[in-house]
Amino acid sequence: MSLRGTHEVKGNYQIFRLTGLLDAFSEPVFSKVVKQYIEEGPYNIILVLSQIDFIDSSGLGALVQLVKQAQNKDGTLQVVTNPRVTQTVKLVRLEKFLSLQTSLEDAIANLKKPKK
Repeated sequence: MSLRGTHEVKGNYQIFRLTGLLDAFSEPVFSKVVKQYIEEGPYNIILVLSQIDFIDSSGLGALVQLVKQAQNKDGTLQVVTNPRVTQTVKLVRLEKFLSLQTSLEDAIANLKKPKK
């Protein structure tokens, strides 16, 4: 099984719910699709990876690039995770940079507030 997911826009953020494997095989399409949505806005992104079975270095690299792209647009990227993904991210000490969250509610609460 490769990577599958859904996308929705809610107010000032976008949610991507993903299942499957975020690896060298699925990463190119994943990166292309999410980068395109970031360009279109809104620039606050929530990646729900709680149903991801496996993430490798290609997947981690893609997440780092997406964080940078969102930040360049004055947005944020929050990652809702599971124990397996969290362990992989912590191995490379990226948990703070990738803004790991334990629930969708926590991720929404951590989003950058719109400027008034």
